[in-house]
Amino acid sequence: MRVRGERECRECGRHWSYFETGSVECPTCGSLHSVGTGDREAHTDAPVDLDLREHRQRFGETTSVLPTDGVTELKRDLRAYVHKRGFVHAGELTELDATYLAARELLEAVDVYDRLRQPTADDQAYLLDLLAGADGGDRPHTAEVPTTMRSARGMATALAVETYREALATCLAESTADTDASRRTSASGHTDASGHTDASGHTDASGHTDAPNGFPQRREEPSTVSASQSREGESLQRVQLDRLRERLRDRTNQILALQGDVDPSVADELVRATRAIYAAVTTGDEDALDRADAHLNDAAPIS
Repeated sequence: MRVRGERECRECGRHWSYFETGSVECPTCGSLHSVGTGDREAHTDAPVDLDLREHRQRFGETTSVLPTDGVTELKRDLRAYVHKRGFVHAGELTELDATYLAARELLEAVDVYDRLRQPTADDQAYLLDLLAGADGGDRPHTAEVPTTMRSARGMATALAVETYREALATCLAESTADTDASRRTSASGHTDASGHTDASGHTDASGHTDAPNGFPQRREEPSTVSASQSREGESLQRVQLDRLRERLRDRTNQILALQGDVDPSVADELVRATRAIYAAVTTGDEDALDRADAHLNDAAPIS
């Protein structure tokens, strides 16, 4: 979804960021009559907090079967949180964060626990540990996940990564569109903000000359990377990113096909791969692409 992030109230003139409030209601006078200003940006995230204190109080004394009413309310709040969350904020890709992962896992774990005929003390401890730390992004260590709960971590991770993969596709598509538009503008022959001139053959103040094709070119210095080399590097990285997105899809599909029942370390590797891709996209770290590849190799459900 592309939205205008800045809004202006028609009643009182207040300016605010829709990206921060997630609402068209004026935070000053409460009016719903406002207008969006500025450029449209891709945006899939909403400002929402996860607060599980009430649920911790309700389940703190649970010894066996979860109270039905409490489970329904807990699931409702967890679903509301994960449905409002996204990973594109004002056109920028954000990281697959620990709180989102923990909320996903707690939602899956409650379902698994509720289906167990005879939950063990380990099952209960795992669920309560998740409940205790999920809103702070804390989850039990991989080695502490009971066998009966492996599917909860696997399913939660696969669903989270698939959601993230869709956000990644959105950001890459937006980036490609912006780059293409920029190149079309440069090729049109108009003066841009950096002082480049049109295809008249003159040299501008920054030392650029116009080539026969109308693209401004700087006199080559020994360490200068040409525009064609830069585009080639960008294209190569994009090919690598597209390939990694496909590998992410394959891994998540494999885990989903197994109903999440994989070794918890496999799920952890999938998360590490996703975060390495995030690092590559947001920092240009080419080594991160290799790390993502390695993590995806280790995220194979069946070796």
